[in-house]
Amino acid sequence: MTQEIIFILLIPFLGTMLGSSFVFFMRKEMPVRLQKLLLGFSSGVMVAASVWSLLTPSMEMNESMGKMAIMPTTVGFLIGMGFLLLLDLLTPHLHIDAQSPEGPKSHLSKTTMLTLAVTLHNLPEGMAVGVVLAGAMQGGVGISEVAAATLAIGIAIQNVPEGAIISMPMRAAGNSKWRSFVIGTLSGAVEPLGAILVMMLSALLIPFVPYTLAFAAGAMMYVVVEELIPEASTEPHSNLSTIGFAIGFSLMMVLDVVLS
Repeated sequence: MTQEIIFILLIPFLGTMLGSSFVFFMRKEMPVRLQKLLLGFSSGVMVAASVWSLLTPSMEMNESMGKMAIMPTTVGFLIGMGFLLLLDLLTPHLHIDAQSPEGPKSHLSKTTMLTLAVTLHNLPEGMAVGVVLAGAMQGGVGISEVAAATLAIGIAIQNVPEGAIISMPMRAAGNSKWRSFVIGTLSGAVEPLGAILVMMLSALLIPFVPYTLAFAAGAMMYVVVEELIPEASTEPHSNLSTIGFAIGFSLMMVLDVVLS
């Protein structure tokens, strides 16, 4: 594994680490306006990344199929949504600011269930980077290493506010600043691990790249629709989340077009 690939794998994780470090510089609780803006921003980045970095390349790979080129992308997308739905149903977890946990009943601590919720959130992002990197490493599928780096940078950008959104409530719940920082940082560790797992299976997945790209997009979109948008859309200040979404979507779209 070359140094460039290792660096690309670590980019999203570094974004989470940077965001988690905000706990050292901010008050115990993140202002509601800022949290809404950041939730919308993260949603915008993930939607744009799903469309421009995953779904569009998936369809372009099947152009020779004519109108049927949409089928592998559609199938992969739906399987990705279903996979995250299954994990959501089988994993006990607690979303930030939620009053009761989701998934099967368990005796896990609140901190553990919060961490599991964030892990479910971050897994699709790591898988997305791994799929694109695997395609770039194999060659012959029209995916470049630059495209993988662009996706990793976009996810890292949205991981900065995400890391803050995770670590700040941990601090408000009574954890120390260092403990909150470590928990927030470790929540992003699943991303490079997920990417490496996908890359290890790359030899088997290459014939199905259009499906796997769409699968990663579906998994990311599940997180947006199930978690981010509902949290961002609740009153008050839901209009700020809309503004954040527009900024995040536009930024990721520009990055993908300019850098790829």
